Amino acid sequence: MKKIAVDKGVEFGGGGLVFIAGPCVIESREMALDLAKRLSALAARLKVGYIFKASFDKANRTSVDSFRGPGIDKGLEILAEVRQKFGVPVLTDIHEPWQCRVAAEVCDVLQIPAFLARQTDLVVAAGETGAVVNVKKGQFMAPEDMAQVVRKIESTGNRRIVLCERGSSFGYHNLVADMRSLLIMRELGYPVVMDATHSVQRPGGLGTGSGGDGKYAPALARAAVATGVDGVFMETHMNPKVAKSDAANAIKFAEVEKLWKTLIAIDKVVKGKQRG
Repeated sequence: MKKIAVDKGVEFGGGGLVFIAGPCVIESREMALDLAKRLSALAARLKVGYIFKASFDKANRTSVDSFRGPGIDKGLEILAEVRQKFGVPVLTDIHEPWQCRVAAEVCDVLQIPAFLARQTDLVVAAGETGAVVNVKKGQFMAPEDMAQVVRKIESTGNRRIVLCERGSSFGYHNLVADMRSLLIMRELGYPVVMDATHSVQRPGGLGTGSGGDGKYAPALARAAVATGVDGVFMETHMNPKVAKSDAANAIKFAEVEKLWKTLIAIDKVVKGKQRG
């Protein structure tokens, strides 16, 4: 298993558990900074690796009328402020090849959305930046299919790769998380992350937006950590009911500390680490 160093002391595959958490989309500067402050303080208190995540643009929204975010210029400005002010690495989604170089000037991790995992030009452009690339397995892909995605990134000379599970299509408007995929993708030699909140999403399930079963996200996170994953991705919000994206799936911030403590405890048992 390769160890993937990010920054600020955060490392995937080093035997610990890394948390990737934040809002689905940047709703405002104030909202992003407030949540980043709370999450980074929690991570420091629990002594765990942490990466702040937020999208500057949600380009794959269900409806043309859906809120997409502040755009790349303003969004990266806010992410840079988060990184500088709270001393944590930052992650954001990229959707087009030209965005990769610009985003990599600010962000430690570039994330390939699941819908775009097979877009060769995008995957290669992300790899060429030299940044850590977190690739979400497409809902339409078998876990072993990710081997070809890995090869595309490796073709650029970049070996800073993380693979992410976020569920597979199971009929219309439904996803199912197959825990075997976490183990199969780890066999490719790179760290694997479980996206607990998107795995309970119901894409397009509301007609003009995506629904979901957020109450089940903590259970999927616990199950994934029990398999030995290297990280857990989750979207959180102070008040998910009013979130401008993925409101049905986000975990309320007030519930994050209890969940993280549980996941850390499971991780210690699975990986045989000393307590205390």
